[in-house]
Amino acid sequence: MLAHLIGRHKRELDTPALCIDLDRMRSNIDAMASFLKQRGKQWRPHAKCHKTPVIAHRQIQAGAIGVTAAKVSEAEVFIDAGIPDVLVANMVVGEPKLERLAALTRRGDPIVAIDHFVQAEALDDVCRRRGTRCRVLLELNIGLNRVGIRPGVDAWELARGVARLKHITLAGIMGYEGHLLTIPDPEEKRAKIAAAMALLVENRDALEREGIPIGIVSAGGTGSYQDAADCPGITELQAGGGTFADPFYVDRCGVRGLEPALALIATVVSRTKRERAVLDCGRKSLHPDIHPPTIAGCVNGRPLPDAAITQFSAEHTTLELGPQSQDLRIGDKVELIPGYSDHTTPLHPVFYGLRNGVVDAVWPIAARGCIH
Repeated sequence: MLAHLIGRHKRELDTPALCIDLDRMRSNIDAMASFLKQRGKQWRPHAKCHKTPVIAHRQIQAGAIGVTAAKVSEAEVFIDAGIPDVLVANMVVGEPKLERLAALTRRGDPIVAIDHFVQAEALDDVCRRRGTRCRVLLELNIGLNRVGIRPGVDAWELARGVARLKHITLAGIMGYEGHLLTIPDPEEKRAKIAAAMALLVENRDALEREGIPIGIVSAGGTGSYQDAADCPGITELQAGGGTFADPFYVDRCGVRGLEPALALIATVVSRTKRERAVLDCGRKSLHPDIHPPTIAGCVNGRPLPDAAITQFSAEHTTLELGPQSQDLRIGDKVELIPGYSDHTTPLHPVFYGLRNGVVDAVWPIAARGCIH
């Protein structure tokens, strides 16, 4: 219903408007795919930053083997959009979700993470009743201390139990080194990531010595993929946020070679003081947690060198303006770069894809609201 906007300049968009620089996004996707291919790793990017099948298909065209999701409902969106290989990197608990997961095996080839035999047994029972099978990965706790079974004896016992079940297939193991992403010293970060990855590989080797094949060893978020990709034994990386290269990844995690591709356009709606401007976007359209957004400038290219964000409320963002930015007027449009797209994308119904500042595509964010 927004196709009439194609061909319009971004300054004509109603705001708040979440926009993708399509050329930058393509460059980021190609750079990540090439980086991993050169190191012999497969790419299964997490889709949480974009939640959009069109973008997932572009990642697959560049070399990805599928996508990673957090919820069964997200997996349904991507499988029904023609992407059969989806990893649900989360625990799936409860009969409604398990029924939907088992049904998905008729339309695709999903994988789901488990860290307890109760989860495996319940999925096996639903698949038995459905007359189908589902792949699983054992998630190991490699230091994040959120989910994941303890490596070593506990993991091996769980793997033995899962291997005996008749309606699920143990496809491999996974772990997430999220606690290491923001270590400031590059050498310390690289060493600790290598140790975490080695823990996964050691457990893979122990299981294979018992005759339990472990084909997949999955890990690696965007903030760590450039180190994790050099670790032997890891077969695939889940890094997906580099598609937009949020400031969190570039500034806090030290990711190299990618450029921010996502921007939110907002309108100045109030100028009650010379030193203050208020925009028509707030926490309902731009989430400031994890990493604050940054000010790119006005959509007409005019910089705002001494403007700073001072406050977020539900519907407003307040800017403090220095002398060089105080000529902002009501109606001017300002471009902000979300600090962390995973929390901003779900707040919007569509992406506006831009080339040279002109709308080239309008994409529904199809997995928005998929929380089950």
